[in-house]
Amino acid sequence: MPTLDAHADVVVIGSGPSGLRCAEKLALAGRSVVLIGAEPGLPYNRVALSNYLVGDVDAAGLITHSAERLAELGIALRSGVRVTSIGRSVKAVSTSSGAIISYNKLVLATGSIPFRLPLPGANLPGVLMYRTLDEVNAMLEAAQSGGRAIVIGGGLLGLEAAVGLTKRGMKTTVLHAVDRLMERQLDHQAAALLAERLRSQGIALELAAGSVAIAGESKATGVVLKDGRTLPADLVVMAVGIRPETTLAREAGLGLGRGIIVDDQMRTTDIDIYAIGECAEHRGACCGLVAPCFDQAEIAARHILGEHVTYEPKTDATALKIAGAGAWSGGDIEAKDVENLVYADFESAEYRRFILRDNRLIGAVLYGETSDAPYYKSLLGQDVRALRHILAFGRAFAPKEIAA
Repeated sequence: MPTLDAHADVVVIGSGPSGLRCAEKLALAGRSVVLIGAEPGLPYNRVALSNYLVGDVDAAGLITHSAERLAELGIALRSGVRVTSIGRSVKAVSTSSGAIISYNKLVLATGSIPFRLPLPGANLPGVLMYRTLDEVNAMLEAAQSGGRAIVIGGGLLGLEAAVGLTKRGMKTTVLHAVDRLMERQLDHQAAALLAERLRSQGIALELAAGSVAIAGESKATGVVLKDGRTLPADLVVMAVGIRPETTLAREAGLGLGRGIIVDDQMRTTDIDIYAIGECAEHRGACCGLVAPCFDQAEIAARHILGEHVTYEPKTDATALKIAGAGAWSGGDIEAKDVENLVYADFESAEYRRFILRDNRLIGAVLYGETSDAPYYKSLLGQDVRALRHILAFGRAFAPKEIAA
């Protein structure tokens, strides 16, 4: 029988960005923290994996905290270890190494799991997800031989994978089930400009293209489409979405929706257990961007430290850079019964669309030049009737009292 291995004021499960942020704040405040990560090695910047894939940084450049820095902070890292169960009644977690670690407070930062399409052949060698350092290393190894890659998924991660594999010398095709790229962040016109840019960089696009199977026997050799075609490939990458990792929470009997249900202090249905980041569901919503994940980590840590704090989601906005082009969207870009103000310079690939209802700015899409995104974000929900004639030209043309 395993015996008690250690005790900590706070145990954090998940050494990704949100878990590490929470652990660091707690440790800086003098709390003893055990940080448990399923991936081997030191904590790294998952957001920068695309930079690693294209070759802008090396593996060492991804590391956010050295062993020395963790020791200096007082964070006890257990990497390459999985938590197998949570004992709520005894306030302890059991791990895959056989250890039991007790806690006063527990933070779940288990993140998300990439969705693997349930297609015949989806588990063949040569079919990869795009989520971890090990998976990106496997892509880089495959790219050494050149050849053809198919990326299934035209969202941000899929496009980042496609750009990276193309720069690494592979002939890459993106398959996307929807008729435009990044449909959650971009409208049709901005998506069309992005598609044109990607094609100019040598990336083939198959839009409104459904996949029915992965071809191959001992290894993936292509993707079979609904229209009967088979596109050959030496590598297939699936980047079709994520789902919150809730296995431990479910087995522990915590309240679940799509994610682990939390209150405004990031507490689960057990007041000694918190959930933050992509695994958490707050007011019916799960976050998928790093900024709100960091905000949740801060709130959980501050509440554990005794502060009276409340997590308030910020205005929904997404700032991106894909294939060297800036893109930003905020608010409701799919709203119906609205008025649209549009500025477009197709020669320069500059596009701005503003969605108004009753003279209030309820959404905006920028493509190309996005430096005015903070300005437009500040205007969301505001009456902009006095700015209609200059709205598209940004902060520089705004009245001083508004531009400030």
